[in-house]
Amino acid sequence: MAMLIDGKATSRAVRDEIRAETERFLKATGMLPGLAVVIVGEDPASQIYVRNKHKACEEVGFLSQVHALPEATTQEELDALVEKLNHDPAIHGILVQLPLPKHLDAEEVLLRIDPEKDVDAFHPVNVGKIMIGTDSFLPCTPAGIIVLLKRHGIEIAGKRCVVIGRSNIVGKPMALLLLRENGTVTICHSRTKDLASVTREADILVSSVGKAKFVTADMVKEGAVVIDVGMNRDEAGKLCGDVDFSAVEPHVSAITPVPGGVGPMTITMLLQNTLKAAKKAAGIA
Repeated sequence: MAMLIDGKATSRAVRDEIRAETERFLKATGMLPGLAVVIVGEDPASQIYVRNKHKACEEVGFLSQVHALPEATTQEELDALVEKLNHDPAIHGILVQLPLPKHLDAEEVLLRIDPEKDVDAFHPVNVGKIMIGTDSFLPCTPAGIIVLLKRHGIEIAGKRCVVIGRSNIVGKPMALLLLRENGTVTICHSRTKDLASVTREADILVSSVGKAKFVTADMVKEGAVVIDVGMNRDEAGKLCGDVDFSAVEPHVSAITPVPGGVGPMTITMLLQNTLKAAKKAAGIA
């Protein structure tokens, strides 16, 4: 039976560490790490994500601000709010919840966020730092996956690592972080020929394609480690990942469940980035 890579338990452990470090930070500086989340419009999924982030901040003792703007907010109004938060010393991290309404330019907004407060690590400055290995912040989902692997005793160095998906949020940075841990990395995508022959070479397989049960048993090497980033609904409307869990699990050495695998780590790493930003702003190593 495969080892279940437990994101819930790992997330709790990391948040306990963040809470303890936050208390030390408060004693040293008289301040709390501050995260501001900006949401525009009424997208139901975005509202759930924002509530979860606010709850997580409260859990570890952060200052949490939620700026909920109406659907009709103009580009100028949104840009002005971001600039205001850039100059607010109580705010160490700024997150603009995506997607934005179609009349707003998400790229323009993300470029306006001070790179020192870009705790999502989406700003080109931070993306470049990740590329050359001098980063301040790591993108939350890929960073969470690295923590999951390490805390479950899974060696990355020297392993064949295959990432399915090349998004800027998960696929590309995931490949970079695995490479930094001395994995030998291949990125697969919609134009990859004979995908299964490539994925079967993977000691560590990461899927982030967003298609329910896309990864089947014939695509996985015996004894591999499988990380499922997907969050989908199957034909019955049940939450599932990219991986056909029941078919794949008997063949692998370790696997993340959905839900309860990668998902809990993403917000936890956002908290870690915010704490890092606060410590940097305060001149604490």
